[in-house]
Amino acid sequence: MIPNPRGGIRCHLAAIAAAIAAAIAAAAIAGCGGDAGATDAGDPLPQGGEPVTLDPAEFTTEIDNPWLPLSPGSRWVYRETDTTGSEQRVVVVVTDRTRTIANGVEARVVRDVVSEAGEPIEITDDWFAQDSAGNVWYLGERTAEYRNGRITTRAGSFEAGVDGAEAGIAMPADPEPGMSYRQEYYEGEAEDRGAIVTRGAERVEVPFGFYDTDVVMTRDLVPTEPRVQELKLYAPGVGMVLSVHTDGDGGRAELVSYRRGR
Repeated sequence: MIPNPRGGIRCHLAAIAAAIAAAIAAAAIAGCGGDAGATDAGDPLPQGGEPVTLDPAEFTTEIDNPWLPLSPGSRWVYRETDTTGSEQRVVVVVTDRTRTIANGVEARVVRDVVSEAGEPIEITDDWFAQDSAGNVWYLGERTAEYRNGRITTRAGSFEAGVDGAEAGIAMPADPEPGMSYRQEYYEGEAEDRGAIVTRGAERVEVPFGFYDTDVVMTRDLVPTEPRVQELKLYAPGVGMVLSVHTDGDGGRAELVSYRRGR
């Protein structure tokens, strides 16, 4: 079982360990070959810093991928804790706003607000679009960290098509174990990578509910921070329900409430 001081999460550790090993092997193979320069919907998922040329006509802001549905008005609330006793509240809202990214793709704006003791400590606008094959792409973010109500840094902000930054995959159209992909690429700033670990093998219970059907587990890595590793579980029709850091202080974010948009 995944460690859970509150007793609210159930998953199979043996299955997870085996699946992670398989994902690592698959990612290593993918990193050594494949078709560099995936350019259009339906091409291989992008890897590393390889450039992509995206056709705006192939993209929509109507994002209905089952594991990452981003309809305007949708709202997720997470409780984020770690082994030090820290507790934060994360609210994610799909806005009505869109933004045309430098590469020409129109993206949906999703706002992510992290608060501690009622005060915002980070506010991020993330930009997503879905291609005609059903893959959800991540096209950049504008982020701000706060202290005492003042912005302290915007480090990590990037936009696909600006200063060498490239779009990545937030969720494949048909996630299958062994798939690997880059999530974002801005050299030295944002180089996150992901892999599909399992699909349909996990059961997860969080404060908002219990899920045991077609749950997808992903593994996120940050090459610029080699010790960082995060497992995320996605339920169809809802999105991410749980994330667990297996490094550092072992942070976890559990879905507390969800409201589907229009």
